[in-house]
Amino acid sequence: MVFSRELMDDVEEIFENDYGGHDFFHTLRVMRIAKYIAKIEGANTEIVELASLLHDVDDYKITGRNMDSVENACKLMNKYNIDKQVQLQVTDIIKTVSFKANDTEIPSSLEGKVVQDADRLDALGAIGIARAFAYGGSRGNMIYNPNSKPNLNMNSDEYVKNKTTTINHFYEKLLLLKDMMNTETGYNIAIKRDQFMRDFLEEFYREWNNI
Repeated sequence: MVFSRELMDDVEEIFENDYGGHDFFHTLRVMRIAKYIAKIEGANTEIVELASLLHDVDDYKITGRNMDSVENACKLMNKYNIDKQVQLQVTDIIKTVSFKANDTEIPSSLEGKVVQDADRLDALGAIGIARAFAYGGSRGNMIYNPNSKPNLNMNSDEYVKNKTTTINHFYEKLLLLKDMMNTETGYNIAIKRDQFMRDFLEEFYREWNNI
């Protein structure tokens, strides 16, 4: 799908003041890897690209709305006369793509599974580590507190409200993502990125303990 420059500009504007790892470059990376996975897995690349472009425009971390909001996505698709059936497919993906702790959903369509995998892959590896600390800093979270333990049993509301450390976030979300991949292609990419994060944590603890 070839997007108009105007649509891309509108999406970019939504993220212009984000410094917590959900900037427009995140969207572009998700689009790129989602398109790659879609071609291998046989998904509809047009639906995947559009859903990837819009997957974060209603993110609660950006808008402050609830996790199921699709208000911005609908406004943009209506503005650019996107087919109504396509809109339904895209909004269904957006509603289910996010990590919601124990309430996390698996998208019903292959296209949704591909977008969810692509979004998760950008939370892994070197970029995932950088984004985690950028987001933690933007929310005033400590890097690490040995007395603060990860909470591994949260529902979606608890997850949103949870005040945690960035290192805890690795255990509460990031290190869970590899085994939550929907596609074989996504899983195979996740293996290396997941291991990179585990190696980082090992070195982090070594340096923390002055070894």
